[in-house]
Amino acid sequence: MDERLDPEAVIEEFEALTRDAGRVQRETLQKILEENGEAEYLRRWRLNGRTDPDSFKACVPLVSHKDLEPYIQCIADGKNPSVLTGKPITTISLSSGTTHGKPKFVPFNDELMESTMQIFKTSFAFRNREYPIGHGKALQFIYSSKQFKTKGGLTAGTATTNVYRNAQFKKTMKAMQTPCCSPDEVIFGPDFHQSLYCHLLCGLIFRDEVQVVSSTFAHGIVHAFRTFEQVWEELVTDIREGSLSSRIIVPSIRTAIARLLKPDPELADTVYSKCVGLSNWYGLIQELFPNTKYIYGIMTGSMEPYLKKLRHYAGELPLLSALWIFRRWIGANVNPKLPPDLATFAVLPDIGYFEFIPLKEDISGQEQEKPCKLSAEPQPVGLTEVKVGEEYEIISPILQRNCKFSLCLYFCIENGDNRLGDVVKVNGFHNSTPELQFVCRRNLLLTVNIDKNTEKDLQLAVEAAAKLLAEEKLEVVDFTSRVDFSTEPGHYVIFWEISGDPRDEILQECCNCLDRSFIDAGYVSSRKVNTIGPLELRIVKRGTFHKILDHYVGLGAAVSQFKTPRCVGPTNSTVLQILSLNGVKSFFSTAF
Repeated sequence: MDERLDPEAVIEEFEALTRDAGRVQRETLQKILEENGEAEYLRRWRLNGRTDPDSFKACVPLVSHKDLEPYIQCIADGKNPSVLTGKPITTISLSSGTTHGKPKFVPFNDELMESTMQIFKTSFAFRNREYPIGHGKALQFIYSSKQFKTKGGLTAGTATTNVYRNAQFKKTMKAMQTPCCSPDEVIFGPDFHQSLYCHLLCGLIFRDEVQVVSSTFAHGIVHAFRTFEQVWEELVTDIREGSLSSRIIVPSIRTAIARLLKPDPELADTVYSKCVGLSNWYGLIQELFPNTKYIYGIMTGSMEPYLKKLRHYAGELPLLSALWIFRRWIGANVNPKLPPDLATFAVLPDIGYFEFIPLKEDISGQEQEKPCKLSAEPQPVGLTEVKVGEEYEIISPILQRNCKFSLCLYFCIENGDNRLGDVVKVNGFHNSTPELQFVCRRNLLLTVNIDKNTEKDLQLAVEAAAKLLAEEKLEVVDFTSRVDFSTEPGHYVIFWEISGDPRDEILQECCNCLDRSFIDAGYVSSRKVNTIGPLELRIVKRGTFHKILDHYVGLGAAVSQFKTPRCVGPTNSTVLQILSLNGVKSFFSTAF
């Protein structure tokens, strides 16, 4: 018989683990150091058999991905598969590449997969307690990118690809009674446009069985239903005639869909009537899939700008968020009824050894209420030593339970000389493990001289200016930014893709509002004396951000893992070129 997940048993196990998270962390570190003590990297730091946290902190330094690249490349090239770990690494994960313009290599193996599935099960158990589901299906907008072999023969692919291709994933989804609507041929298809169309079609075929609509990131769900707006009549025709659209040309996908698609005029009429009866597509998901209990995906950080549109599509359906930090899941949403902007995540203390750098307000004259104006304290603290209400940068070692994959390494990945860190706030404790709320990404900075504006600052500025568009019944489809030093003085450039064609006077007002909304003291004072030039708002053609997505997919990124880069650096030449070639209008602020 197929194994069926017992949610209450999973919660009971989680409660036991979190009652003494400090002990679990010490035991986890001990196992890691015992099983990896003979690895070349650890021998370098002369732990000499010691496995206690104090010795670990004293001997093993904080490092960046750049420091580790020679070791990881050595593994990828097959020269020394155990240079970092006691047991050989067998798989390489790739980052999406959206931060720096090219993917990074990160080791991956079965223990990482096991801890990921542990978080999936724990999160599901708490969701199921509040929103119980029966036997059904999940409409999952998930995609696999191309895998390839490294010089040393290791399989390499994106993190989400490695997850979705693993047999444990399908087994876990089945145990949670939410198998994917779409066959493997759709998920692992070579063209994501064709896969997306077929995901939508499979969802409609099984519309009465769909209980969950999800994607790794909120962007994936919004993108899917924006696409639905364009192709829904074609989908209805496919269902009515039982014949797949000619836009699908991949033979394996056509064969797989042919097994599911039969002429169904009644279903076609239902979908058609639901669509024509909607007002501006409000509540689309709820109407198409009437038995859906909730919508699930990562909705924090850079995904927050998509929440307004997602809520529009969702109607009255609840939005439930997951947490993704350092290209992995580290915590479970144990309070699923909280809205995404208030969601907290309890860290599972047995999946890795975690430390946190305390952050304090920057004392260089920044306004006290300004979010993310932070500077790091030198000494990290342990998982159970964090304080409620304080903000921290997570030091995320890739340290997995059972230690077969574990590294005594901190992946605080650099961006130039600045360490990339995800900043979280401790909102409370679940037993003795902290509940974290995502705050911002510290490395994504707009800065010309003494000014420092983060991804969150950019998001707040865009939200403020977008209200002027909302009065015209228009919206910002997507956005990004850069710093332009080609003129003196340098200035911020904000790129917008808009749903319609507003009057120039409105866009000029939006530009001025953007400029005024950056309230960082260094920015405001610099603008007043013109050591930072007027902010520039550039409007790009419809579909520009889709071209950026296509660019990253062409590099091997998975759509499931894609995040629009919010700040495009000077080395990201291809994305800068796409933005430049697709510009249609430009406005300069007159706010100062």
